[in-house]
Amino acid sequence: MPGSLTISHHEASVAMEHTDAKRLATMLEELAYLLEIPGPNRINDAQLAVLCEGRAPDRAELVHWSRELATELKGRL
Repeated sequence: MPGSLTISHHEASVAMEHTDAKRLATMLEELAYLLEIPGPNRINDAQLAVLCEGRAPDRAELVHWSRELATELKGRL
């Protein structure tokens, strides 16, 4: 839900509502899945480039990052 997450540029804790963290973890797991699978439902190279925000697209790195973050979030729920 909007407003349930607070992030600043200073070293500080980030707080997120439990339901939002659970939802974000699920979305990150799904992202990893869609990056990995073959076929028409796979995130294509153009979409991957957008997700990498101008950095060189690295599908394996994004899969790893998404899964690791999802695991960390779920571990804190």
